[in-house]
Amino acid sequence: MANEEKTQAENVAPEMENTAEQVVLEEAVADEGMQLDIAELMQQLATAQAEATQVAEFKDAALRAQADAQNVRRRAEQDVEKAHKFALEKFANEMLQIVDNLERALEASDAEDAAVKPLREGVEMTLNMFVSSLAKFQVEPVNPQAGDAFNPEVHQAMSMVPGGEGVASGSVVAAMQKGYTLNGRLLRPAMVMVAQ
Repeated sequence: MANEEKTQAENVAPEMENTAEQVVLEEAVADEGMQLDIAELMQQLATAQAEATQVAEFKDAALRAQADAQNVRRRAEQDVEKAHKFALEKFANEMLQIVDNLERALEASDAEDAAVKPLREGVEMTLNMFVSSLAKFQVEPVNPQAGDAFNPEVHQAMSMVPGGEGVASGSVVAAMQKGYTLNGRLLRPAMVMVAQ
């Protein structure tokens, strides 16, 4: 009986050794496989990060291109709007000469002379039609009065004259010619004489 147990123990011992070796071998193979898996995963991670960087660059480029397109469209719209607003600038400048001449004709005519009265009324009507037609297209007069402060944005000083009593320095003494604006932009400055 003791022999039998000894034989069984001897038979079990090699089996245990084989099993222990197998476990160590399997663990080594598993570690090696894990090493291979980790290296492969690191490679895949590096590839994914490179692709993510490239995608971010493409996204940034697309956003910039979209912003540039919007800026170009906005500028084009502004240019078209300005072209519409100020297309009449040259034409209006030419018409202002006619308005000036009609005003001069009224100043030169005698309102009391019966022979000139019908002519004067016709010139007044023509002038009023001209001025109202210009106003429809946002051509507005700049008509400074004596005593107004000189404004270099809408006035042009023709000369400096000594200011009399009660006249402030830098104020308008007399307006020689009306100025005009087109849609708020100066078309022609008012010609004025300014007090020293």
